[in-house]
Amino acid sequence: MLILCCGNPDRGDDGAGPLVARRLRAFEVEARVCGGEALSLMEEWRGADDVIVVDAVITGALTGTITVWDASTAELAPGWFHCSTHSLGVAEAVGMARAMGRLPKRLRIWGIDGRRFEPGTRAAPAVAKAAGVVAERIAREIELCTNLP
Repeated sequence: MLILCCGNPDRGDDGAGPLVARRLRAFEVEARVCGGEALSLMEEWRGADDVIVVDAVITGALTGTITVWDASTAELAPGWFHCSTHSLGVAEAVGMARAMGRLPKRLRIWGIDGRRFEPGTRAAPAVAKAAGVVAERIAREIELCTNLP
């Protein structure tokens, strides 16, 4: 399983992905931190069958709300993922990969709702708490998958 955690820890709630990566490493789970730019994401997941992407989102839900999408079936609204400085992000990566036949067999997107993305700020407490919950859930899923008979 490949885990890609998108975001910038120096831009407020955009640090959600890197927070999840750091907490996953505490569980001894490998996670890569990336910026979340569409073409880079597609390159990162090339050849992987099972991918999890974690990113900050703006869906209109409360700060810290966790949402999971199965990207093989769900349509992702591009506006949900425009929290960082890149103009083409997770939703566009999924759309392009789908159109090109390059989606991983299994691709799940974990989004953590944020509100503040100013440079030089930290993630909101609700986002930091949600990052811990996401890391625990992903670590538990990996543990369950690796402990199958």
